[in-house]
Amino acid sequence: MEAVAKLKNCPMSARKMRMVADLIRGKEVSEALNVLRFNTKEGSRWLEKLLLSAVANWEYTNQESASADEHGLFIKTAMVDEGTMLKRFRPAPHGRAHRIRKRTNHVTLVVENKIPLRSDSNSSSEEE
Repeated sequence: MEAVAKLKNCPMSARKMRMVADLIRGKEVSEALNVLRFNTKEGSRWLEKLLLSAVANWEYTNQESASADEHGLFIKTAMVDEGTMLKRFRPAPHGRAHRIRKRTNHVTLVVENKIPLRSDSNSSSEEE
């Protein structure tokens, strides 16, 4: 069973966010949280909140089962896409103007459990 959390219009370039997302992709949730807490990049703060939201979404969809720690949640996918770009102009010498591009990004985080849920094991035995 998987859960999704999305962050849209984060005020940071997608390239900077991808550097942090590459650190946690495929890792278990507890290990990924440790990496994000001790990382100094700004994107790690955004991804930490997003990861906690994805875990909360997983727990909400699986209310009858135990907590997320017992099922071995891991980060299945972490995608960072470019968002809209705000274009501004800044005065430059000799009456010219330079373009300032304020970039944004969209992050999609999917977590999944390694240890199957009780309902997953029951449904697979009924299908056979």
